[in-house]
Parts: sequence; structure tokens; C-alpha cells
Amino acid sequence: MRSQPDNQQHNQQHTVVVIPTYNERENLPVVCQQVLQATGGRVHILVVDDNSPDGTGDLADELAVQHPQIHVLHRERKEGLGRAYVAGFKQALDMGYRLIAQMDADLSHDPRDLPALIQHTAYADVVIGSRYVPGGDVSNWSRQRFWLSFCANQYVKWITRIPVRDATGGYRCWRREVLEAIGLDTIRSNGYAFQIEMAYRAYRHGFHIQEIPIVFTERRAGRSKLSKRVIWEAIWLPWKLRFSRIHNPSIIGRDPVPPV
Repeated sequence: MRSQPDNQQHNQQHTVVVIPTYNERENLPVVCQQVLQATGGRVHILVVDDNSPDGTGDLADELAVQHPQIHVLHRERKEGLGRAYVAGFKQALDMGYRLIAQMDADLSHDPRDLPALIQHTAYADVVIGSRYVPGGDVSNWSRQRFWLSFCANQYVKWITRIPVRDATGGYRCWRREVLEAIGLDTIRSNGYAFQIEMAYRAYRHGFHIQEIPIVFTERRAGRSKLSKRVIWEAIWLPWKLRFSRIHNPSIIGRDPVPPV
């Protein structure tokens, strides 16, 4: 069995970026380098690899040897994006991080936006990099795909009533209190549906969500993980959430977290 990240090591470092991977060998070194450059090496990276057949996990181990800021969590099999994120979030909480960011490994999320996401947690519990707020945009998408995504988010907002324009966006930064409160062990969705469910649970628990603009760029290498199953899950989940009984306690204050 491969070694896992040391839960006690670096637990004073307050920010980590969770990056799930499956067959991202070509993109991983680039995204890790750009994250470290964008943050001046002041944040850590947790790569969560689902036993990629292309050797992404082995490459992640090599990067971890070269850079003490990089940690690797190896999972035995591919179970979907949501399962990988839940495992990564739980590991990050165990390691003591106070801010947990998430981003794709395929360079669709610009690491230069990461400091802004982190800094805005001084004013919000969850910060979402949004394509659909003023200043946000997408690159290398067809008009049809843009409107499909935009309308899908309007659909989610209409059904769930959460005040978020980009509920399917996967570029986010969480305060640890949010992830501790929303019940990671009860999350069952994957893909876009996972992003929707996480945002909905944070909102229903009374946490403050803020969106800041980003430009999303279509992946340059590798293959998309989008499937019909992922799409159908995202279509039905908002209705399940609408009629769920997710608790909504009052949130009393937040300790400030120093920005990067």
C-alpha cells in the first residue's frame, strides 16, 4: 500500500489546493508549477489520484519529492469526481488546513485567480470562481455550449433558490468550518451535481457564499470526463435537493483567516 500524506506534517500551513486527477499526466506538472508560482509557494497542493492508468499518480509522487508543498493521496480506483473531492477534503481537514481550495487539473482554471479566491475568504465562507458574474467569461467554447451551461445554472438557481450564478463551477475556496458542517460523509453526487450539492448545502447551513469573476478555458490536453450519466445526475439532483431536509442552523461569527 502506498504511503499517504502525513496528517501532522505542515498542519500550521493554513491553505491547501485539492486537485483530483485521473489520466492527467500531461497537465499535472504544469498546473502544480503554476499554482506554486501564483501563490509564491505559500500554499500547499494535495493531489488526489484515482489510480490513473497513465501513471499520473507516480508522477505526482515524483513532484512531491521535488516540492515539499505537494502531497499525494492515492485512491484504489476511479469512483468519480465527487468521491475524489470528498476524500481530498477529509484529508485536508485531518491535516489541519484552515482554507481548502479546489480546482481542475486540466488548466481550465487559471492558477493566477487563486490568490483572489483565497483573499475573499476574509469576507465570505465560500468563494466561487464564477463564469457568469460581471467580468467572468469562458474561452474556446462554442456559443451552443455556453448557452447550455448558462441555462443549466439558471435552471439550478430557479429550482434550489440558491443565490449563486455558477453553481456548477468547480473553482472554489472553502473555510474549514463549512466542510465540517455540511456532512461530507453524506455527499453522494458526482460531476457537476457534486458542485451543485456542495453549494446548496453550504447555503442551507447559513454560510455566506461569494462569487468572483474568472475566465474558464477549455482543456488543452487530455480527454473530458463528461458523460451522459453526469449530465442526467445534474438534471435530477436540484429537485432532490429542493425537497430534502438539509438542516439550516444559525452561524455565529467566524474567526478571520489571514489572506495569502
